[in-house]
Amino acid sequence: MKSLKSYIIFPIHFVLQMTNLGLWGMLIVCFGIIRFLIPIKPVGKLLLAIMHWFYCTFSVISVGMIKFFNNIHVEIKVDETLSKEKWYLIIANHISYLDIILLIRFCASHTSPPKFFLKKELIWLPFVGIAAWALDMPFMRRYTQDFVAKNPHLKGKDIETTRKSCAKFVDSPTSVINFVEGTRFTPDKAKLRQSPFSHLLRPKAGGIAFTLAAMGEQFSNLLDITLAYPDNSGHPMRDMLSGEMTHIVIDVKVLPVTDEIIGDYFESAPFRERFQVWLNELWVNKNERMKAWMNG
Repeated sequence: MKSLKSYIIFPIHFVLQMTNLGLWGMLIVCFGIIRFLIPIKPVGKLLLAIMHWFYCTFSVISVGMIKFFNNIHVEIKVDETLSKEKWYLIIANHISYLDIILLIRFCASHTSPPKFFLKKELIWLPFVGIAAWALDMPFMRRYTQDFVAKNPHLKGKDIETTRKSCAKFVDSPTSVINFVEGTRFTPDKAKLRQSPFSHLLRPKAGGIAFTLAAMGEQFSNLLDITLAYPDNSGHPMRDMLSGEMTHIVIDVKVLPVTDEIIGDYFESAPFRERFQVWLNELWVNKNERMKAWMNG
């Protein structure tokens, strides 16, 4: 049962977090509109750098508030030195909306500015779509095999569209984040989808393979990030807002981007099989690490 203290903390912390999000989000949108109205490359580059600062400052303040309201130990493990001047493809498990804030904060300190790959439909989502557009986040358009079969002239256009989207920030090192499971993990979802993993959903190989096919040659490394809330696995976001979060783990494995993981996933059956084996091995190891933390 929650303590009286947690019921007092929750509304205060929630309002402060929403105010922080609204303030920096509004600034990003306003500067994005100015950038759109003044299509001069040096000006646009400066404005985007300022918006990235807003974006990262939001995460710094948000995590600062999390630490203020929670007696918390944030454990960050990185097996190699990272650089703000390099391109990274980040693949991560997904447990809570809190993951997004933590990943932005991690990148603010360790890597180039983070961008999330988003579905094309999300551009119409109020506020979120506009802010993502302002930050030049790439929107993916993925055609199904049946659709391509009926419209053969569109074959390969989905990857080409993503390449063009990524060309907007080709001159600036970027960290592209992909939640490979496609949705947040819950025990019910794991059971429904017959996941073979105790703490993860099955990874969806198509999205990350698509990203690598679109812009794999730009990435310096792939970062396999495992997020865990060992003492608060049930409701991390609620516990965090209530002042009951105690332990966060962010474990980062730095992997090479090799030719073996760049190919035509949707047309080449041999490559698709090899890629699935590679990704599943990552997920097996990730699940073992999570077991150790959860049982520790």
